[in-house]
Amino acid sequence: MKYINRTGALSRVAGRTGLKGFDGAPHLILFIITLISATVLVTVAAFLILGSLQAFRVIGIVEMLGGTVWNPTSFNNPAFGMLPLMAGTFLVSFLAAVIAIPIGLGCTIYLAEIAHPKVRAVLKPAIELLAGIPSVVYGLFALLILQGWVAQVFGLQTGYVALNGGIILAVMMIPIMVSLAEDAIAAVPRELREASYALGATRWETMRSVILPASMSGIVAAIILSIMRAVGETMAVLMAFNQTPLLTLDPFSGVQTMTATIAIEMGEAAVGGLHYSSLFAVGVVLFIITLVMNTVANRIMLRYSEAYR
Repeated sequence: MKYINRTGALSRVAGRTGLKGFDGAPHLILFIITLISATVLVTVAAFLILGSLQAFRVIGIVEMLGGTVWNPTSFNNPAFGMLPLMAGTFLVSFLAAVIAIPIGLGCTIYLAEIAHPKVRAVLKPAIELLAGIPSVVYGLFALLILQGWVAQVFGLQTGYVALNGGIILAVMMIPIMVSLAEDAIAAVPRELREASYALGATRWETMRSVILPASMSGIVAAIILSIMRAVGETMAVLMAFNQTPLLTLDPFSGVQTMTATIAIEMGEAAVGGLHYSSLFAVGVVLFIITLVMNTVANRIMLRYSEAYR
C-alpha cells in the first residue's frame, strides 16, 4: 500500500509540474546517440567509397582485386593489384588465430571453471590489463626482442617475418578473447551445471557437453572480435616484419598487410592522384571484410542463442 500511495503521489506531482513526458526524454536521448553512431558509420563508408571511385573507374575492380602485383610508385608500369595485400593480411591473421584461439580458450576455461576464486581475482584483471597496452609497445617488443627469438628458434637469418607478426598479434588477441569468453561462460545458469551433476556427469563432461555449448554464442563473438583486432591492427604489424607486398603464404617470408599499406603510403601519395585513390580502395575492401566478419559472427551467435533459449 505504501508503494502504491507513493507512486500515486509521484504521479500527481508529475502532473502538477508538467513532467508527464519526462519518461520519454531518456528514450529520445538514447535514440539520438544511436542515430549519431549510425550516421558516423555511414559517413565513413561514404568517405571511403567516394575517395576510391577514381581507382575503381580507371583501373577496374577485377584488376585491382585480382592483380598479383602491388607497385603503385613504378614510373613505367604502376601496378595496383590488391591480392598480395589481402594474402598478407590473411596470413598474419590466420597465424595469430591459430596461436591465440587454443591458448585463449584454455585460459578462459581455467579462469571460469577451475581456478580458485582468489587466483581468478588476480589473473583475470592481469590478463585484461594486457588489452590496455598500446599497440606500439607490442610492436616495439616484436621489433627488438621477439624477432630475435623467432630467428633463433627457427634458424632464420632474420626474424622480421610474417610469423613474428602472427605471434605478437596472438598476444594482443588473447586478452580480448579471454575477457569476453569468460564473461559468457560465467553467464551460464547455475541450474544447468547442477542438473548435469545430478545426472551423474563428471566435471569435465559437464564442461564439454553443457557449459561450452550453452555459452557458444559468447565464445564465438569473443573469437570473431579478437580476429577483427588482428585484421585491423596497424602499428604492431608495421614494426614486426618486413613490409614486402609478395603474394605468398609462407610464414617465414616478409609480407605486407592492407592496414600497413595505407599507413606507409598515404603520406607519400599525391592527393587526388590514382595512387591516393587506390589506397582508399584498399580501405573499402578492408571495410567490406570487417562487415562480412561481423555478419558471419551475428549469424553464428543467433544460431547458437536460439538453440539454448
